[in-house]
Amino acid sequence: MSQQVRGVVALSKGAPVGLETIVVPDPGPGEALVRVEACGVCHTDLHYRQGGISDDFPFLLGHEAAGVVEAVGDGVTDVAPGDFVILNWRAVCGQCRACLRGRPWYCFDTHNARQRMTLASTGQELSPALGIGAFAEKTLVAAGQCTKVDRAASPAVAGLLGCGVMAGIGAALNTGNVGRGDSVAVIGCGGVGAAAVLGSHLAGAAKVIAVDIDDRKLATARGLGATHTVNSKEADAVDAVRELTGGFGADVVIEAVGRPETYRQAFYARDLAGTVVLVGVPTPEMKLELPLLDVFGRGGALKSSWYGDCLPSRDFPMLIDLHLRGRLDLDAFVTETIGLDEVEKAFERMRHGDVLRSVVLL
Repeated sequence: MSQQVRGVVALSKGAPVGLETIVVPDPGPGEALVRVEACGVCHTDLHYRQGGISDDFPFLLGHEAAGVVEAVGDGVTDVAPGDFVILNWRAVCGQCRACLRGRPWYCFDTHNARQRMTLASTGQELSPALGIGAFAEKTLVAAGQCTKVDRAASPAVAGLLGCGVMAGIGAALNTGNVGRGDSVAVIGCGGVGAAAVLGSHLAGAAKVIAVDIDDRKLATARGLGATHTVNSKEADAVDAVRELTGGFGADVVIEAVGRPETYRQAFYARDLAGTVVLVGVPTPEMKLELPLLDVFGRGGALKSSWYGDCLPSRDFPMLIDLHLRGRLDLDAFVTETIGLDEVEKAFERMRHGDVLRSVVLL
């Protein structure tokens, strides 16, 4: 029997979000009903609200979430009612060419719940953000979007692994393959970039250089393991990174902004045969121009990082375990906790750079 719960909905492009009553169906085959305990306010949710991702309004926002499975549909065996889970937006299929080649983190046919949640007032179908829609008391997802983790973890912290923190840590560990003794530069130290700093520190990088235009973010990066900081409003980022790496450039440069000008900085701030990782998300109209001879002559690798190239079933439990053992400070990402009715105000604080993450607690 379907249930009615409260959820944060963006009804139209650019309009303030509001609390609405939504109808959540019982889980069908391969689906899970999750009682949401916490959900981070990610910049992607703001993009949805502004119509920057699609025009498929109304959107049920929220996706960086953790909660408890309440019910599952037929055929679900990996999770069960009572499991504490982190939600992810790339439930792998197990059958596509990437999965069959043993690279499920590149799955080309990820999926979400088949049934749609709806507005109680009109019956209109909702588009859940990233297939999750977790600014709600309960949400319906594909069972493969649920990863069971240790219940000892705080929901506010655990949920952040569902998107931004995992994207940044994974950009360093999985995509950039940062290793012991490497030099790393991270350009853009918002939530994803700060996580990339933390991931580089965790990997044993000898030098982690944080680059941003906001001294508050640079201070946070220092607390997460940056050995050096560069305010690129006051100094040329490329020159500064080169100076800090003996004139050579960094072994790995992680671009966490997603703009052509910062990508060029990343390209020229790396060492010969070094690696550039793009984890910042560009907008459709952005174009990049680089001298092809420089691309050839500098060698190395230019990579894009999809969700930190993570495999949730492998990475979420591992990172939660490291956190519980005191080796991964995920608490540092939670700037404030708020209620469901404060999401619009959280978007405003995000715009002004006042928070690393606001987290909705339910």
